[in-house]
Amino acid sequence: MSRYLLPLAAAFALTSFAAIAQEPQKGGEAIIVFKDDFDSMDPAIGYTVQSWTPIKAVFDGLMDYKPGTSELEPDLAESFEISPDGKTYTFKLRQGVKFHNGREMKAADIKYSIERVCNAATQSPGAGYFTGIPGCQDMLDGKATEMSGITTPDDYTVVFQLTEPNATMLHVFALNFSFAVPKEVAEEFGQDFTHHAVGTGAYKMTEYSPGQQIVLERNPDWNRDGRPYIDKYILQFGVEPTVGVLRVQKNEADILGEIFPPAKYLEVSQDASLKDRFVTAGQLNTNYMTMNFNIKPFDDLRVRQAVNMAVNKQRLVQVLNNRGTVTGQVLPPAMAGFDPQYQGYPYDPEKAKALLAEAGLGDGFTTEIYFQNVDPWPRMAQSIQQDLAAVGIKAELRGLDLAAFIGTASKPDVPPMTLTEWYADFPDPSNFYTAILGCSGAVEGGYNWSFYCNKEIDDRTKAADAIADPARAAERIGEWRKIMADIMDKDAAWVPLFNPNRYSLRSERLQGAPEMFSDIISQPFPFDAVWIKQ
Repeated sequence: MSRYLLPLAAAFALTSFAAIAQEPQKGGEAIIVFKDDFDSMDPAIGYTVQSWTPIKAVFDGLMDYKPGTSELEPDLAESFEISPDGKTYTFKLRQGVKFHNGREMKAADIKYSIERVCNAATQSPGAGYFTGIPGCQDMLDGKATEMSGITTPDDYTVVFQLTEPNATMLHVFALNFSFAVPKEVAEEFGQDFTHHAVGTGAYKMTEYSPGQQIVLERNPDWNRDGRPYIDKYILQFGVEPTVGVLRVQKNEADILGEIFPPAKYLEVSQDASLKDRFVTAGQLNTNYMTMNFNIKPFDDLRVRQAVNMAVNKQRLVQVLNNRGTVTGQVLPPAMAGFDPQYQGYPYDPEKAKALLAEAGLGDGFTTEIYFQNVDPWPRMAQSIQQDLAAVGIKAELRGLDLAAFIGTASKPDVPPMTLTEWYADFPDPSNFYTAILGCSGAVEGGYNWSFYCNKEIDDRTKAADAIADPARAAERIGEWRKIMADIMDKDAAWVPLFNPNRYSLRSERLQGAPEMFSDIISQPFPFDAVWIKQ
C-alpha cells in the first residue's frame, strides 16, 4: 500500500467465521449464483460489482493486491521503477507468462491493451484513468492511433511516461482496464470478446452461455504459492437473490454473487446455525442517486438542492433493516478524505418546496427514476418516490435488469435520475471522482451518470493527484476533502444516500480466511485464494 493511504485494516469492523479449514485443499467445484448476466467479461468494459471479480479471475495486470489485503504487489510485472520526478514508470515483465490460447504475453500486449481502452471505438468507462499518459486523449479524440507515452524497449519492458506525477498510478495499473488481452483474439471477436474472453489469469473461460452460465476452469500455467485451489467455478444466472441465499443455506450453491438481499438479512443474521458461515464487514461503498445535468429541470442548481432536501435518508435505511449509515457526502467513512464534520443537505421538505418555487416549479414536475430491478433497489426507489411526491415531484419508476440498466443509465439524454452505488476500485478518494464525477466519465458508455462536468473541479483533482510525494500526503488528502465538499455545496452533483455494510454467506464446504469474503479489498472475492473442503 502506498504510504499516504489510510490503513484499511484499522478502518473496518469484521465479524469473522469461527471454524474453517486450516490448510487450503486443492480440487472440487464451486457454484456462484447471480440474478442477471454480466454487463461484460471484457476487462475494458466490465465495471460492475458482479463482473469485477470474475474478470480478475480470468485476467491479470501489471500490479495486483495481495489476497485479503489492500497491499499492492507486482503481478505480470516482475519489478518496477518510478523516476525521481514521478513521471516515468518502468516495468520489467515476468517471462514465460502465457495467454489461455497458449501464446506468450509480451510488452506489446500491455501497450495494446491500454491503447484499446483509450480507443474511442471501445467506449471504455476506464479511459479517464489513462488521460495523464500522452496519446490517450488524442486517441479518444480520433487524432492518434497509438499512445506516444507508452514504449516497449524490448519484449519484457514497458515504459509509461506521464504528463505529471500521479499519486494513484500504481493502483491504476491494478485495475481491470490495465489487464492484458491478446490482440489477435480481441480483434477477431470485437464487441463479442466478452463471450470469448482470453487472458493470463488463474482461470480460463471454457463456456459462456448468455443468460445461463459461465464455466471457469483452473489455468494449469498459473501458479502463485500453490494457488488457485478450486478446479472449476460455475457461475449461474437467473437466480433471484432470495432464492440464491436459500440455495447457499442448503449448500446447493457456495456463495451469492449479488448484494445480500435485505429480505433475508434478519433470518440469516439471527440463525445460530449459520453464525460460522455469515460475515458482516464495512466496505468502501456509497449508495447515491444521480440527477442528469443534461435534462431539464436538473440543469438548475436549486432543483438539485431541493431533491437532496426532499429525501428522508433515515427512513430509507430503516426500510433496509438499518443495514447502513446515512450520509450527506460522496466519500465513505473509511476512505481518506472523508470529513466527519460535513453533514451535507438536511432533510427539509419545506425548504425543498421553497427552492422549487424559486426555480419556477412551485407546481412540481414529472420525472423518472431508473434502477436495477433486484432487491433492495425497488424498495429504495419506492421510498424515494414517496419523499419526492411530498414536495410535488411525481417520479415514475423504471426497473431494469442489470445489462439494460447500465446501457440506459450511460446514455446522456435518457435517464433523468438513477439509483446506483459505487464500490472503490482502490482505496483513494480520487477513485470516487474520476469515473463517476469527472469530465472524462461524462460520456456515453461512461459511469458519470449525472453527466456532471466542472472543468475547474477537474483541474483541482489533477493538481491534487500530482502531489505524489508521501511527505505531502496530508496536504493531498486535505485538497480532496475540499474538492468533495465543493462538489456538493456548490453543484449538488448527487444525492448521497447511505454507506451500506457488507454481508456474505458461504456454504459449509467453501473455505477461506474471513477477509476473503468481505469487501474491504479491491477484489472482494478472490477466486484463486479460497478452496473447497474435500
